[in-house]
Amino acid sequence: MKVIKFYKTQIGKIPVKEFLDSLPSKHAQKVTWVLELVEKLDQVPVQYFKKLKSTNDIWEVRARIGSSSFRLLGFLDDEFVILTNGFSKKSQKTPKQEIDLAEQRKADYLSRKGGK
Repeated sequence: MKVIKFYKTQIGKIPVKEFLDSLPSKHAQKVTWVLELVEKLDQVPVQYFKKLKSTNDIWEVRARIGSSSFRLLGFLDDEFVILTNGFSKKSQKTPKQEIDLAEQRKADYLSRKGGK
């Protein structure tokens, strides 16, 4: 079983929470349902949770409702899934800037965690 945590910036912002709060309630409910699957299932189907190739161990939570696709990026830290950013997916490939942002936030999280 995994525990999902949201990355918090040094100034206290929580980007994934802000993203979820910006979604219409029906879409936010679907994303929340997928997050519950990721937490509860030992083997999460790849349609909901998968490791992105050619990244620094970045994982993608995937939710789809109708023609809308939503992605939350993050990484694994022991039994935690730390989610760093979310976005509406509009193309086949995950945008490089979103992957770069997830990797930057991962580095920030790990450096601050190591300092504690």
